[in-house]
Amino acid sequence: MSDGPLPEDPLPEDPPPEDPPPGNPLPPDDDPEAGMDPRLVRQDIAPYAAFLSASRRRRLVEPEGTVWAWSGLNAVRELRHHQKDSPVRVIAVHGAGAHAAALWPVASQLAERGIDVRVPDLPGYGRTSMRDPKSVRYTDWIHMLGDMIEEGDDGRPLLLLGGSIGGMLALEVAARLPDQVSAVAATCLLDPADPEARARMTRFGGAGTAAMRMLPLVRGGLADRMLPVSALADVSSMGRVPALGALCARDPRGGGARMPLGFWRSYLEHPHEAVRTVPVPVTLLHPEHDAWTPLALSARTLHALPGPTDTVILRGGGHFPVEDRALDDLVTAIERIIARVVD
Repeated sequence: MSDGPLPEDPLPEDPPPEDPPPGNPLPPDDDPEAGMDPRLVRQDIAPYAAFLSASRRRRLVEPEGTVWAWSGLNAVRELRHHQKDSPVRVIAVHGAGAHAAALWPVASQLAERGIDVRVPDLPGYGRTSMRDPKSVRYTDWIHMLGDMIEEGDDGRPLLLLGGSIGGMLALEVAARLPDQVSAVAATCLLDPADPEARARMTRFGGAGTAAMRMLPLVRGGLADRMLPVSALADVSSMGRVPALGALCARDPRGGGARMPLGFWRSYLEHPHEAVRTVPVPVTLLHPEHDAWTPLALSARTLHALPGPTDTVILRGGGHFPVEDRALDDLVTAIERIIARVVD
């Protein structure tokens, strides 16, 4: 975290819990069907909603927890606010330090305005159940999101909203499905092929280049080794308020989730070649006080895209933007994008 001034936005009236609430730790069987229980949905969201201002917490839209059967035995848990009268659909994509319930306090800002919103737990995160967790790779994220988009296409324009590394994932899928995705908005567009980006997103810092040369060694049993995300990345930098970053880092469904080393090899080595061909409009929604990922690195990716691009600064926001002005700016930007795609 940088030593900048404290946020100008008011801090939550209620202090965040020291530990995740009872519904947050993984149950013994991690049954995704349990994720549809409204009580568990509320429990999963509550620690993150605590960082919203009091007025936003009162207006929080409660989502429906559903399970989407994907690729045989895999069960993807998602949170939804279905609005059949909404002119567009939004799929919000979390990053490496979050999950659907963690992202819902942000997504709820759109649901409150009558927008159809869907937020899935990516493989390895949240309450999504994979038949072989040790085999999860970055391509599973790409294929899952693509399959969800194709299966859910109902003719309405679709906006992908990506947070953190979910931004590049959204771009990758939009490039592969330009007929189904109308626009992309992302809070971060760090390209793991960029040495400076790797130095910022991992704990390796300037040693990132040397670490990349060792990636081919991550195979066999070593690739199956499960490590918490927080061991590889400084997830605690996600929140401008330190307690938010600490929550993300210890959440066993988010930044504390155990992912196979093979997943991180597949992510860091993924060329993201499709991203460089994405034809749809892309808006970078960069938090003003992002202490983890500098604007210049995301802008480097944005400026290389062939389609229309735009940048909006989320005033007062940290990497995980929950501050009032940041959310106001995010909602205004999304509404402008929607107005363009439905025009």
